[in-house]
Amino acid sequence: MFRLTKCIVIVFLLILVADEAFAQKRKRPTATSHHRGRFKPINISRAKASVVCPVFEDSQYPYHGIGIKVGDPFALTYKFYANKNFSVVIDGGKTASGLYSKYYRENFDTITQPDTLLQDQSVEYLGHVVDKDLVFEGKLLYQRDASKLLKGLQWYVGAGVQYRDTEIQYEYLVEVSFDRTEIDTFDEAFTSLGPTAVIGIEYSYFTIPIAAFMEIEWYTDVVNDPGWQRFQGGVGLRLVF
Repeated sequence: MFRLTKCIVIVFLLILVADEAFAQKRKRPTATSHHRGRFKPINISRAKASVVCPVFEDSQYPYHGIGIKVGDPFALTYKFYANKNFSVVIDGGKTASGLYSKYYRENFDTITQPDTLLQDQSVEYLGHVVDKDLVFEGKLLYQRDASKLLKGLQWYVGAGVQYRDTEIQYEYLVEVSFDRTEIDTFDEAFTSLGPTAVIGIEYSYFTIPIAAFMEIEWYTDVVNDPGWQRFQGGVGLRLVF
């Protein structure tokens, strides 16, 4: 979890630095800058200014945002900004299966309980392959302006529901008798469903109409493995229109 959080912070900082560098490049004086007094200043309309450096204007809601989220899960993301305080997010993608390797390994021991084996049989875990690990979630967010800290910044909290569809192939060594062993596989499929809570920040003061976000989620399963819980998180970008 520490590595994931560190990567999230680094990516978010790189986005800010890249945007600042682009903005500085646009402000670089031209060869005719010393003749500035000969020309009238250019007045940019409010609508045009929002394209050059977009911000969420109270009078322009609702907004829509479509983009991508990197982390756990890796997903396509849609956000409906109903007003300045409330929004709805729908994400769909794939979990970071490597982060759940230990959990899937432990599931093998639960699936292959002794009462499922014959008297002279024993099994030994060899490995597993995740064939499918899809995730879909919907969240209702409450957001507040944080421009006093940084122009274009908002923070938000929210809650929702997450659904996961997983298929795993396990490879194992089975002892069929005292002098005979075999390698075999079996497939395990299950679905998970449960509530999720989220906290995050969103930054939208770029020179192009996008919003960058960073968030941490908490999820608990109530269907397949009641009580199992996990922290998730990621960073992402959405095109706002």
